[in-house]
Amino acid sequence: MSCYAMLKEHHRAVRDGMPKALNMRIHRALSWLNRAEQCEDDPDGRFIFLWIAFNSAYAQELPREQRLSTQLTFTDFLNRLHRQDAEKHLDWLVWKEFSGPIRVLLGNPYVFESFWAYHRGHITEDSWKERFENGKQRANKLLSNGNTPDLLTLVLQRIYTVRNQLMHGGATWNGSVNRQQLQDCCNIMGKLVPVIIAIMLGSTETEWGETCYPVVEMA
Repeated sequence: MSCYAMLKEHHRAVRDGMPKALNMRIHRALSWLNRAEQCEDDPDGRFIFLWIAFNSAYAQELPREQRLSTQLTFTDFLNRLHRQDAEKHLDWLVWKEFSGPIRVLLGNPYVFESFWAYHRGHITEDSWKERFENGKQRANKLLSNGNTPDLLTLVLQRIYTVRNQLMHGGATWNGSVNRQQLQDCCNIMGKLVPVIIAIMLGSTETEWGETCYPVVEMA
């Protein structure tokens, strides 16, 4: 049974007692996870659908004056997830299954936004290299300290660069130049998104916030 099928079965069993906003988050996230699982031979499509599933789970509308940076939004969401993760699924993913792939991803300059800022002429070569080394040092410190939420935030920042490349037309579908980092991102998101949904399904008392674009019926 696929991750989607198992989670959908769980959702059907508990959705009647769930808050409306959380129920909508889970429903939407599962729909995109289902679509992602149908893209075995299309890593570009799989990654895009996995990212939309993740976005469905975590994103929320905030007043303009309260809008946070992407990094702070990730951090806040992942800290809430980690607190609700009684069975330590996130820790297991980071420290057991993905410790190697995470190190590879964090050592890849092509998923580091400052690398591209340098190539656009916005910063110097020394600047992006210094930031890159600082990022690797921070990642190593987080790895040694066992800081799961902050490490996942760092990972998602890198994955967000790939997301931007695809969503803003900065890559060719089924191209050859970005396959390795795209596959690494797919592998991580393919395991992370179902875990996120599972934790939220088991945390119906937690405030996950209002959804973006709620269903509105016209009279």
